[in-house]
Amino acid sequence: MVFPGAMAHHLSGPQMLTANRLKSGDVLYRKGDGWVLTLAEGDVYATQADADAALAAATAETARNEFVAPYLFEVREKDGRIVPVKEREIIRAAGPTVHPHTGKQANQFNDDQFQNA
Repeated sequence: MVFPGAMAHHLSGPQMLTANRLKSGDVLYRKGDGWVLTLAEGDVYATQADADAALAAATAETARNEFVAPYLFEVREKDGRIVPVKEREIIRAAGPTVHPHTGKQANQFNDDQFQNA
């Protein structure tokens, strides 16, 4: 499934590529020609051309039905770490919006990593 709206606009800064695993719903981040589960492991695309090429490759791979809805999002460096610019991606990177000591997000981040991002 392709979401044209996600592909229609160009972002201005460094970008990452994300999608969701079809079977589990896990948030995925592009690394090379595969996917990883944490934002910190994902590739950052410094140029629009690199970001567009990664998105095109991922979009073509959706026919395998392993992941859905790939799209690009902006990131920036903060205190030596890559962090998402938008709140939506901050939440997706941290894990489900449940108690911070359970689920994917348990022990993954310190409490103030994404505050004031």
